[in-house]
Amino acid sequence: MEKRRLGKSDVEITPILMGTWQAGKKMWVGIEDADSINAIRSAFEAGITTIDTAEIYGDGHSEQIVAEALSDVRDSVEYATKVFPNHLKYNQVIEACDRSLKNLKTDRIDLYQIHWPSGAFNTEIVPIEETMNALNHLKEQGKIRAIGVSNFSRAQLEQAAQYGRIDSLQPPYSLFWRQVEKDAMPYCIENQISILAYSPLAQGLLTGKFGPDHKFDPQDNRAKNKLFQGENYQRAQKALEKLQPIADRHHCTLAQLALAWLIAQPQTQAIAGARYPEQVIANAQAASVQLSAAELQEIDAIGRIVTDHLDNGPVMWNF
Repeated sequence: MEKRRLGKSDVEITPILMGTWQAGKKMWVGIEDADSINAIRSAFEAGITTIDTAEIYGDGHSEQIVAEALSDVRDSVEYATKVFPNHLKYNQVIEACDRSLKNLKTDRIDLYQIHWPSGAFNTEIVPIEETMNALNHLKEQGKIRAIGVSNFSRAQLEQAAQYGRIDSLQPPYSLFWRQVEKDAMPYCIENQISILAYSPLAQGLLTGKFGPDHKFDPQDNRAKNKLFQGENYQRAQKALEKLQPIADRHHCTLAQLALAWLIAQPQTQAIAGARYPEQVIANAQAASVQLSAAELQEIDAIGRIVTDHLDNGPVMWNF
């Protein structure tokens, strides 16, 4: 898989990244560590060398699982992790980074990201300048190689960029969830900031595996996802029917088609989570699906069956 440059940094990443929220177990149902380790290792073997995690995923458990899966090949992979908004004061950032380094059993984090803006989830407001000062210090020490932000609006991204180089933005972004295109994407293109799209399959909706009447376990975070509710869900089913013939033409799955469309967008890479090795291998194969300009436009139009009816709220869940 051909790597791409992360922003203006010297870090190179794969167009498909392995997402490991589920490896933390918290807010997921039926996850086994052995399966997570196998899935992460399979990602590496299939050519996905960039792994995205966060301190909040199972309170460090996801990071520990990543280390267990990949420590012996550390120099051949890129680790991206995140600091949660309850740790954005200067000293808290330093301590959180040290914890993540320990969990990941490494001396450096390739991409360290602010997970949500200060104040999210009723956290204390910390000036972005203070957080960025800590991140810049970590970068000078060589503990982190690049700085990123996640779930930031364009205005928040511009503000953070006043205090240091931001090399990536991680927003929710998929064929069925496209707010970033109207907001931060033009700024990212202009400033060579990589977009690392999370939920690129709209939490599994774009796989087509959930039928019209599917109901989630209330413990599953997807039960609160706006896309899985009411008319949004019915429109998504209609769009999937229209996408299927294009996938058939390319001898690929709906999920691979959705990932291929996404990584063909400007500056964009996709973070795809997976529970099992076969899902990971399928995700990796999406990087070799070549879509023509006409097909990209056709897919774009089908996606709007869903996105044209969504409100402008930036968060995908009604938590």
